[in-house]
Amino acid sequence: MEPKTPVVVGILGGLGPWATLDLYRRILELTPAREDQDHLHVIIDSNPHVPDRTAAILGEGESPMPALAAGLRRLADAGAGFIAIPCNTAHHWIEELVRQSPVPVVDMVAEAVAAVQALGSVTCVGLLATTGTIRSGLYRRRFEERGVAMVVPDEPVQADAVMGAIFGPTGIKVGHMNEANGRLLKGAADALVAAGAQAIIAGCTEIPLVLRPDDVSVPLIDTQDCLARAVVRRAGIDIGDGEPARDKE
Repeated sequence: MEPKTPVVVGILGGLGPWATLDLYRRILELTPAREDQDHLHVIIDSNPHVPDRTAAILGEGESPMPALAAGLRRLADAGAGFIAIPCNTAHHWIEELVRQSPVPVVDMVAEAVAAVQALGSVTCVGLLATTGTIRSGLYRRRFEERGVAMVVPDEPVQADAVMGAIFGPTGIKVGHMNEANGRLLKGAADALVAAGAQAIIAGCTEIPLVLRPDDVSVPLIDTQDCLARAVVRRAGIDIGDGEPARDKE
């Protein structure tokens, strides 16, 4: 009998580059490898020139769909068996992306919703995300279908703390993974908890680069972690629900 051909993982990245790097790192950490050959075959298409997703949702920029669809085709042509997209805001177009993709696409939002449901008795969640993700209603619709309420930051906090920490001149997007941005996001998370959130969704893949579970008084749902675990499991690796296979020292 011939050995089973390992699945090839495709990552549609560059949305932004630091989040793409973080997803690949997490996939490596979650894989219980004893040698190089135990790791997954991963193809990354990191294209930072895809039009801004938030601008498109707000009607202030061109649609990223043509560039995203082209990236999906490139990955499929290169041999990817399925594709992960480490960008929550891009999931505004997930249904169209799934239709246009030659291979399956992992739905990160569905994975995050499932992680909240696994907590048990959560009736209200808080969402930290880009303004585009919030305005799209992507998470709100999925939780409302399950009878779970959602709270989001008020406009000044959203603009100054959340978008400032992500997109500002000293924000995460330009490489500042520092305590100052972590404090901005922690303050926004604390306000959501005060508004009734029993769990916080880190609904932008840059957020977990500076905001940690210990920073928040309720469970923090790390959507990047949800995506990484879904990728590794879909590739056929049993990782359970524990810590990453490689110790982080």
